[in-house]
Amino acid sequence: MTNEEIYSYLLEHAEQKLQKFNSTLIPGSDPVLGVRIPVLRALAKRVAKEDFRAYLASAADGTYEEVSLQGFVIGYAKMGIKERLSYTASFLPKIHDWAVNDCFCATLGAAKKHRETVWEFLMPYCGSEREFDQRFVAVMLMDHFLVDDYIDRVFAVWDSLRHEGYYCRMGVAWGVATAYAKYPEKTHAFLLDNHLDDETYNKAIQKMLESYRVTQEAKAVLRGMKRGNR
Repeated sequence: MTNEEIYSYLLEHAEQKLQKFNSTLIPGSDPVLGVRIPVLRALAKRVAKEDFRAYLASAADGTYEEVSLQGFVIGYAKMGIKERLSYTASFLPKIHDWAVNDCFCATLGAAKKHRETVWEFLMPYCGSEREFDQRFVAVMLMDHFLVDDYIDRVFAVWDSLRHEGYYCRMGVAWGVATAYAKYPEKTHAFLLDNHLDDETYNKAIQKMLESYRVTQEAKAVLRGMKRGNR
């Protein structure tokens, strides 16, 4: 599909109410057309089966949906991990909102089959000056590395991310809260000894308190661990 055909398709599936809602929900995004994520994913799978390399070489970046589509295609197209990470490196500078970032991370399922290669790819971005480079690291670790062989390293990386941007810090908080459901003892130990700023730390606990996967007994303990309680 050409860029013109893709844009026409997106316009046909755009919803005005969703456009207004997403424009408010996703600050900092490119102009929003209002196309639902399942529609974008279906289109991406179609493009991924065609000449996806030609598409990615000249894909349009004018709207939130067009940028999101590129991320989905990178995740869905059949290619080796080195090529996928090469496309990922080129795509990261185009991410400047949480929605594109988080959907892209979730679509990179190949990371689970190539964890060490992907880990080595991610680590240089820990020191990036770009907020969404660091959020990309934080969310990728949450989505694909909460396993026995990596969990200790994951906590160490989250603890090391230092970007002052809100979305980076909230990505870390989301990750820590998600880890608690699978590794409650390790996460509890991390909460007792970390370098997180107070807002990130308290947000992580708040997310745990809102989770249906955390027991009421655990929540009672967590409430007393919020900073500022003492």
